[in-house]
Amino acid sequence: MAEEVILLDFWPSPFGMRVRIALAEKGIKYEYKEENFDNKSQLLLKANPVHKQIPVLIHNGKAVCESTIILEYIDEVWKHKSPLLPSDAYERAHARFWADYVDKKIYSNGRKLLMSKGEEQETAKKDWIECFKVLEGELKDKPYFAGQSLGLVDVGLIPFYLWFHTVETLANFSMEAECPKIVGWAKRCMDNDSVSNTLPDYHKVHEFLLGLKKKFGVK
Repeated sequence: MAEEVILLDFWPSPFGMRVRIALAEKGIKYEYKEENFDNKSQLLLKANPVHKQIPVLIHNGKAVCESTIILEYIDEVWKHKSPLLPSDAYERAHARFWADYVDKKIYSNGRKLLMSKGEEQETAKKDWIECFKVLEGELKDKPYFAGQSLGLVDVGLIPFYLWFHTVETLANFSMEAECPKIVGWAKRCMDNDSVSNTLPDYHKVHEFLLGLKKKFGVK
């Protein structure tokens, strides 16, 4: 019996991009359903009645919500290739710690940086850079956070690489100058077909983010 895999998503969402990368890494075929935030589908409201947010993975009729949880679900269900988490219990816990750090720090600080100006933006810029410097300390000289191949932290973080151009332009700084190891890591991630073939063009994301600023009245 063929498996039914459906992904409810929104194309510029870094959280949805994570799931798309993981599915690509595993070679899983799925049906993609684009959501409209101004008119959410009944399928989304039924599948995620608590948060009513994307992404949602529907596997054989059962919904899994929250992107990092979805990544772990994908890794547990489709074990045949490209493990996202290591087999060692301590190393798994370590990876989950850093995935949680990314979840709690990067989006919130990035959003503040995108949606602010003046002194508030300068503070947000410092916080954003500091977060990535902390991540550089964890990355050290490894090719990827997981070691020699993409793992949970890599897949969770790489979509935010598409924000670099926008935050650099808005806040007048260079990620490569501030966090060269992170930029090198991001470029290595982009060498993976599952990443480069999944992530949209950063110019398209840039235009979307600028439109978001305008929508919320931030000049």
